[in-house]
Amino acid sequence: MPEVRHLYLVLGDQLNHSSIIWDNFDPGIDMVWMAEVSRESTQITSSNQRTVLFLSAMRHFAAELKKKSISVCYFKLSDKHENFESALDAVQKKFRIGSFKCVLPGDYRVYGELEKYFRKKKLQIEWLEDNHFITRPSEFREWMQSRKQPRMEHWYRYLRKDRDILMDNNKPEGGKWNYDKENRKAFGKAGPGKLPGCIKFKADIVTKSVIQDIKKFLPSLYGNIEDFQWPVTRKDALRELSDFINHRLAGFGDYQDAMWTGEYRLYHSCISSSLNLKLLDPMEVINSAISAYQKKRVPLNAVEGFIRQILGWREFIRGLYWYNRDKWLATNHLGAKRSLPDFYWSGQTNMVCMKECLRQVIDTGYGHHIQRLMVTGLFSLLYGVKPEEIHEWYLAMYTDAVAWVEVPNTLGMSQYSDGGLVGSKPYIASGAYINRMSNYCSNCRYQPGKASGEAACPFTTLFWKFVENHQILLANNPRLAMQVRNWNNKDASEQKAVRERTTWLLENIESL
Repeated sequence: MPEVRHLYLVLGDQLNHSSIIWDNFDPGIDMVWMAEVSRESTQITSSNQRTVLFLSAMRHFAAELKKKSISVCYFKLSDKHENFESALDAVQKKFRIGSFKCVLPGDYRVYGELEKYFRKKKLQIEWLEDNHFITRPSEFREWMQSRKQPRMEHWYRYLRKDRDILMDNNKPEGGKWNYDKENRKAFGKAGPGKLPGCIKFKADIVTKSVIQDIKKFLPSLYGNIEDFQWPVTRKDALRELSDFINHRLAGFGDYQDAMWTGEYRLYHSCISSSLNLKLLDPMEVINSAISAYQKKRVPLNAVEGFIRQILGWREFIRGLYWYNRDKWLATNHLGAKRSLPDFYWSGQTNMVCMKECLRQVIDTGYGHHIQRLMVTGLFSLLYGVKPEEIHEWYLAMYTDAVAWVEVPNTLGMSQYSDGGLVGSKPYIASGAYINRMSNYCSNCRYQPGKASGEAACPFTTLFWKFVENHQILLANNPRLAMQVRNWNNKDASEQKAVRERTTWLLENIESL
């Protein structure tokens, strides 16, 4: 039986050629193990777009390694391994392995399952630090010790100073840390006008093979599978990044929160899946944006807003995920107990904003942050969906979804089920916000300004019922106390009408 000194496990979100595993890798005696296991797509039934992306990117990465004369033991769906354990057993039947190594997974569940497997087999696995990220969990824990409450803005400022990013003589470039107030423009009635074009990557022979395998071995997955256009190699991911920097970053600062019917990219980078599979490095992305700013090709509010998402929010969320570890799914601060409506999976609803955002993710596997937070996430929050159910939907449907980033964003930022660890307040709004930031409401049967009656916007009705139900919590938050006063200032007949409409909505949720 051939001998292998170290077997390096490479998971689907660890596709970086600059990984720490290559530091001591000897192609003559070491080997890489990669596995497409059906359980990772069916434990929580995943979308076709997400599954095609992961598997195609994995196969491309393995092929690139082989071109470098790196030995790869790769199991495809056709090998019919249901889980990692089965694929690990299979490699050990082929090779005598000295030791096992793996970069820390992006999913605590996967980490736990692998730990359990190696304990059961009386084997040891060495967990390696993930050098893809700008910070390490240990640095975040140390920073947390000096904080009563973690807040992204404080972490972001600390990293800006410590890493000397977008700084001028130890002061923030332009004199302000944050240009968020300049990142909230809507397109207005005229719409976005002529938008910059974007790259649509064609499926190559590898991706086409993945699509056929998914049809054969994973036929129950959700959503569109034929029209796949995402980058699956580092080369293509770099093209996507360059296209964004050159054509869309300049408009991103003003319009990052805006939405428009039929337009899902607008001025967004659409590189989150490439970052989360580690086809791109966060510092190279940040440096590309800074370079464009230094060449006076993009305004400061655009580059700062973009860097805040990567240096601030992305690193903050990852730090919180590992800080809280297995506690995320154990909390339900608002006591949400309703099932996720079926239209989240089908996209069949008369609410235009929801239909647009749901059909978009079903078809493409993508939605930008405001569509997630203030449309699909907001409806779930106001309706009171069980945290684990909305979490599973986000993890299943989006191409960029990996647990470390999806879990805190969904359960913390979007659903407030953590009670305020991620954000300082529940992100709630009525239909008026969606109307202000999009054109969705212009062709909708529901009217955002109405909270009762047949034409009432479900968002607006549920918003006021949420305020009533949680007024003790909201009254203690300076940013939301006014909404409690507004509710209490409504006359009794108006409050009764909202309650009656809410009852009807809850009884007829699937027909909205």
